[in-house]
Amino acid sequence: MTERTHLQTPPVPDNRSIFNLPNNLTIARILMIPLFVAIAYWPPAMGINMPAIPDNVIARVGMSEFSDSLLRHLLLTGIFIIAAITDWLDGYFARKLNMMSAFGRFLDPVADKLMVAAALIILVQWHPNIIMAIAAIVIISREIAVSALREWMAELGNRTSVAVSYVGKLKTAFQMIAITVLLLNWESLEMIGYLLMVAAVILTLWSMFIYLKAAWPYLKQSG
Repeated sequence: MTERTHLQTPPVPDNRSIFNLPNNLTIARILMIPLFVAIAYWPPAMGINMPAIPDNVIARVGMSEFSDSLLRHLLLTGIFIIAAITDWLDGYFARKLNMMSAFGRFLDPVADKLMVAAALIILVQWHPNIIMAIAAIVIISREIAVSALREWMAELGNRTSVAVSYVGKLKTAFQMIAITVLLLNWESLEMIGYLLMVAAVILTLWSMFIYLKAAWPYLKQSG
């Protein structure tokens, strides 16, 4: 009688490079952060601590006392918008080209949080008031807390319980628009920027409550 041997075929390793198009876009977004900070603070003469730029000055870019400041704000706003676009593009291409990877799932949210944190810190210096201070503290603290919560839930095998919600996506949209408006530093848009930032803070707290509520049955367990 012939003995049959059942050999289990080992899993084929995925040898695809992690440096694919979606991940390269994410890496590019991270590399934009040092450029973003450099433009914000160097050279020092380029409009640091300048007041909000009046609308009549926007029409006359050549005015020496505001031209450098206006250029700085336009550059910063442009970089932030490009970063936001790459945030959408890397996810789109990852799904469209079937290039989703563990590296991309790890790096993409990190890139988003780093860029938002850098922009908020800069805005707090430019707008040293209670609204911007609270906004920066709440948004950055929420990201740290939710990231820790997701990591802990992943250890329990329940990461999907704290998956990104609709409110979380809405919060991100309001954050991005508010930061973009405030980076422009235009006088007529300043109030709109603050209102958007207040809305972003409310949505930030709301989304964090949703995540905590989803995780609460596991958090209250002993052991």
